[in-house]
Amino acid sequence: MVKSSVVKFIASLESLQSIPILIIRIGLGWLFFWSGWGKLNNLPKIIDYFQSLGIPAPSVQAPFVALVEFLGGIAVFLGLGARLASLLLASTMIVALITAKREDIADFASLWDISEFLYVLFFLVIATHGPGKFALEGFLHKRWKV
Repeated sequence: MVKSSVVKFIASLESLQSIPILIIRIGLGWLFFWSGWGKLNNLPKIIDYFQSLGIPAPSVQAPFVALVEFLGGIAVFLGLGARLASLLLASTMIVALITAKREDIADFASLWDISEFLYVLFFLVIATHGPGKFALEGFLHKRWKV
């Protein structure tokens, strides 16, 4: 009796797993869409900032990161190509941790206070679990067998 109740409870939780992923996708997608938009519209400042961090080829890297954030934000928000976009966005956040946030990292515990680290974790959830059933790619797959 108890075992069957636990199994039913776990099954009901599993049926809800797409909801947190949807919330994460919408939040991160929106955030990175606007972050990328801001970078695209202020590229000279972003190039200078990347140069001050010692990032190689800042005039190439800054527009690349801006486009990854802008287009990746759209992809994550819509749930279309979200796994690949999440990996690309996670990699830009890892670079941000190594360059822009290096001074703020004293030990592993200090990472939890840095938003870029949390973004990496959330993007890894999307990359490994997929965008969930409320994603555009799932709709397209069902609709057109893509």
